[in-house]
Amino acid sequence: MRKDLEEARDLFPELLDAAENGRTTVITRNGHAVAALVSIRAYECHGRQQSLLPLVGSGRDLWGRNSTVTGNKLRDEWTR
Repeated sequence: MRKDLEEARDLFPELLDAAENGRTTVITRNGHAVAALVSIRAYECHGRQQSLLPLVGSGRDLWGRNSTVTGNKLRDEWTR
């Protein structure tokens, strides 16, 4: 559902009820989407960044034994 800012102000209690029931409302200003009113459940599911800890060490040896040498070779490739 999309609502203009002025309409959203007038209907705010109803929009909160809709969000509570799982319906999202996009709020627009001058025809452009500027915000979304969503349930707190949806926000919490999508609003948190995933932990990066499972990625620790996943790039090990990606650049070879000496990443400086590999980086220099790649840089040299672009200067030719």
